[in-house]
Amino acid sequence: MKTIRRAILAGVAAMLALASCTNEKNPYPGLSDAEIDRRVNEILAQLSIEEKTSLMMNNSAAIEKFGIKQYNWWNEALHGVGRNGSATVFPQPVGMAAAFDEELLYDVFTAVSDEARVKNAIAKREGEIDIYEGLTFWTPNINIFRDPRWGRGMETYGEDPYLTGRLGMAVVRGLQGPDDSPIRKLHACAKHFAVHSGPESTRHSYDAVVSERDLRETYLPAFKDLVTKANVEEVMTAYNRFRGEPCGSSDYLMTDILRDEWGFEGLVTSDCYALSDFYVPGRHGVAENAVEATAMAVKAGINTECGSVYRNIPAAVEQGLITVEDVDKNLRRLLTARFRLGEMDDINPWSHLQDDIVEGPEHKALSRKIATESLVLLQNRGNVLPLKEGQKIAVVGPNANDAEMMWGNYNPIPKSSITLLEALKSMVAEENLKYVKGCGVMDIQYQPAPGFAARFLEMSEEEIKKAAERFAINVSDMLQYAQRDLALRETFAPALDVESVLAELEGYETVIFAGGISPRLEGEEMSVHLPGFSGGDRTDIELPEVQRILLKALHDAGKKVILVNFSGSAIGLVPETESCDAILQAWYPGQEGGTAITDVLFGRTSPSGKLPVTFYKSVDQLPDFENYDMAGHTYRFMTEEPLFSFGYGLSYSSFEYGQPKVKKGKISISVKNTGSMDADEVVQLYVSKPDDPLSPVRTLRAFQRVSIPAGKTVKLSFDLDGETFTWWNESAQDMTPLKGEYKLEIGSSSRASDLQAVSYRY
Repeated sequence: MKTIRRAILAGVAAMLALASCTNEKNPYPGLSDAEIDRRVNEILAQLSIEEKTSLMMNNSAAIEKFGIKQYNWWNEALHGVGRNGSATVFPQPVGMAAAFDEELLYDVFTAVSDEARVKNAIAKREGEIDIYEGLTFWTPNINIFRDPRWGRGMETYGEDPYLTGRLGMAVVRGLQGPDDSPIRKLHACAKHFAVHSGPESTRHSYDAVVSERDLRETYLPAFKDLVTKANVEEVMTAYNRFRGEPCGSSDYLMTDILRDEWGFEGLVTSDCYALSDFYVPGRHGVAENAVEATAMAVKAGINTECGSVYRNIPAAVEQGLITVEDVDKNLRRLLTARFRLGEMDDINPWSHLQDDIVEGPEHKALSRKIATESLVLLQNRGNVLPLKEGQKIAVVGPNANDAEMMWGNYNPIPKSSITLLEALKSMVAEENLKYVKGCGVMDIQYQPAPGFAARFLEMSEEEIKKAAERFAINVSDMLQYAQRDLALRETFAPALDVESVLAELEGYETVIFAGGISPRLEGEEMSVHLPGFSGGDRTDIELPEVQRILLKALHDAGKKVILVNFSGSAIGLVPETESCDAILQAWYPGQEGGTAITDVLFGRTSPSGKLPVTFYKSVDQLPDFENYDMAGHTYRFMTEEPLFSFGYGLSYSSFEYGQPKVKKGKISISVKNTGSMDADEVVQLYVSKPDDPLSPVRTLRAFQRVSIPAGKTVKLSFDLDGETFTWWNESAQDMTPLKGEYKLEIGSSSRASDLQAVSYRY
């Protein structure tokens, strides 16, 4: 499949190269740098301030006299082309991060960009480009998942800055296409800039104050990677304040760092409706009104606003708060970007892509492959896994047959999904398989929030529009939230009756328990307020009590219990390490998740995922949720022993690491598969600086996924260069290559016992 995809990409590149040869270096004369500048200058000189204003809002109006088409900048592609009908649903990003596979992630987002181009072409054939149908996608989310209670953490690539940067760059390159192409395939967007990771309930008023070291060492590296190495086209500002200023008007973040230090020439967009936080009472309170907020954002360099505050641009100019030149500076970047996307001239080098690639067989297979690589085996007592053909198996639990749960958030709606139950039915004889839901995710009677979701689906179209305007939220999003809120009732049924469950399972020794939580409970600024959950965030990290009770009862009844845990974040599973023989972390695995899980459960492939986040024993191991200081947060600064370490994950095989050797600027190591099954291993390199008292305990600096046949040995090496030893430089107040003594540790996880160390002087 990879070979086919790369052949297609090579063909596109060859066509572009051939066209370049026949017409100097650019097959599109109207899109040379000089010609774009001329066309943009001509347009800017003739637009009225009202027309300029309309072009700087996410829903951009057509200006027919200049051939400017209607366009909407707002699109989502978190793990598939989102909110635009059917498309391939890949696992939630935190799950894809667990694969530690840059190459595969690039293939995934190449598939996503292919589907995006097709869906945009379909929309053009049908009329105007509406929301979620354009070419500019607000992904990836590269914030650091510093605390498992953050509901949006599942949208990220985990808690490590290096891993986040490497995977984020793969996403950008897959979405945007080759840098040397005269036409950008799509725009990717690095978000949310910066120092943003919850709580959701205070994001519109919270002030994140962190040391310069924490800022540069943890919160900024992934953004810097995407800007300076992957040439990401867009950056989205965060809702919160940073050192007293809203991120969207912070000179330090927006000008000093992003534009001046990193040389970012692309577009900056606000997060949706974030500019109203500048002046709405009870929020940031840095502006008196919308006109002042507009002026602040324009001066800071926000090129396009997601929302409606920018309609005050003419008033801000009239009152002398900004100049027409300020507006033109921002708009110039927007117009240039539209030309370079080919959107202004209807140029599409990807027009050969057929409609049927969307959710087609190749992309479904890709979703299955990365879902399989994302699965993390946390426990396998007595080698209860893999299961054997012909076993009698009972399937229990609230997530066994919930397709929507597998899709995560910011998701497409696939035409087909394969739940765990459906996958098991396809491979286990009917007489050997029993399904009993047993309990809901939680054992409560849930009613939707009065006055909102309960009434929303009965409103007229006009009432919906008025409600959306009142709450400053997109109509389609509001409808989706309401439908999800109503669907929550299914999450909690049925109530637990332990005796009845056990009676139904008589004769079944092995139980696969599909448990965990749900994206209906964790996510972005949700209206859910339940025990353990608040506003999309979590107030504790334990498995819901009803599931814990049932798992213990199954164990006490003598069952072999295999917990398949679905969640977008780390769960405190201390009791489950006793009540469960095996624990498989499945995340929200996408539309092919059920098949991927059965592939691993039955040993068609060995589990190979590694945790991109720490699994803590309980919230007692966590600092205060609102504390953004890195001390005590994540594996890099945690001194206690967690339940399961960052980078940890078991295999059905076993691996023997040789002694690491350092020579000529490289560290090398041999790894032998000492088991009886071919398997993948993720080899990880960590660095620490013993003479730095504020140093991370260890921090990831390289990784490589390798396939090792049973009984065979592979040798691999990592370069030791300036990036390996980029460290906090007190005199520079920045991260720079820093001379000194370091400890290099290489192995299968961040757990000290899984690593072998050597000293190195750089």
